[in-house]
Amino acid sequence: MPIEDPGPLLERLPAAGGTAWVNGGDGLIGWGVAASVDVNGDERFSRTQRWWVEWCRQADIDDPLQLPGTGPVAFGSFTFDPDPASGRMSRIVIPRAVLGRRDGHTWLTIVGDPDDTLPADALLPSVFHPPAPTRVDWSRGSRTAEEWKSSVADVIDRIGRGELDKVVLARDVVAEVSDDFDVRYLLLRLAAAYPECWTFQVDDMVGATPELLVRRTNDVVLSRVLAGTVKRRGDESEDATLAKALLGSDKDLEEHEYAVRSVARALAHHCTDLRVPTQPRVLRLSNVQHLATDITGRLADGASALALAASLHPTAAVCGSPTERAFAVIREVEGMDRGRYAGPVGWFDSRGDGEFGIALRCAEVRPGSLRLFAGCGIVTGSDPEAELAESRAKFVPIRAALGDPVD
Repeated sequence: MPIEDPGPLLERLPAAGGTAWVNGGDGLIGWGVAASVDVNGDERFSRTQRWWVEWCRQADIDDPLQLPGTGPVAFGSFTFDPDPASGRMSRIVIPRAVLGRRDGHTWLTIVGDPDDTLPADALLPSVFHPPAPTRVDWSRGSRTAEEWKSSVADVIDRIGRGELDKVVLARDVVAEVSDDFDVRYLLLRLAAAYPECWTFQVDDMVGATPELLVRRTNDVVLSRVLAGTVKRRGDESEDATLAKALLGSDKDLEEHEYAVRSVARALAHHCTDLRVPTQPRVLRLSNVQHLATDITGRLADGASALALAASLHPTAAVCGSPTERAFAVIREVEGMDRGRYAGPVGWFDSRGDGEFGIALRCAEVRPGSLRLFAGCGIVTGSDPEAELAESRAKFVPIRAALGDPVD
């Protein structure tokens, strides 16, 4: 049903059981669970698609708006590895209610049989501004910094021997938080600091990703590729100099080109009129600058957003090149289970439209703690110490949102 604009979407999230996908104020939030499914394995995307099609087939849908994101919507957070060592599952949730905003339209979707006499305002969670946690303590993750640098050096040697071209290695750190921690505090801070990113919450994964794996709107397909990073210094002149150096860096351009090629190759199976810029641009975020390329195309085969995400994952931006070799090296030397980090996260509707980001700049929320992730692309010319510094810069969004005075 169309409703009056209720204000900032994230301020309407409930204390527990919320889902979110918000960019620049527009997007979707949900609460409650009408249905859910956990999947794993190489067929986790196709199993999800079959489950979703069957659920929608049985639904009686009343959707007067007919916009992407209206009608029934599912949120998904998929594992990076089809079979994680921890046994962690991909999670798909159909919320009981979804509040959406797009292009000046605002709506509320209810799954079930709401009382027709009940006003929309009565169905919305109250606006809430959660307080900061009273305690945040930091500890090492799965590996020490020195152990991780040793793995980076190992990968650099393998690349030098010609075994492969690029490997993305990730690491984690842990924040122990007080019992009064409210995940909505983190989400609101991330959205305020990074409005150009997609702030998300699906199950226990939360973050603000700058990388749009794929968006399908009718027959228009878009993917934003990010690879190649430099830390911002806070001075406009110095940052401009660093951006120019990034655009001229052979190491970063090589890393970026691998990622662009992998996305363009995957989309070519589904799209015509692919537009792949020959040179990347620089995307400025609050803490870092990335080489960025937006790839667009026209859908040729009717593939859903979920199917497109399946064909794209894992990209060279989060895995490496060649994909199979890089994946094997990650399993061998990374020394941790990524879980849903670097996997597709987003939403999809009954018409096949949807948006999936890559779960980056994110954390896994656990009872009493959060597990933060960051990854770096290792190519010829990489340096372990520089990669460690880049990983620390990528922890900044979550750490700063939790009040950590990170340099």
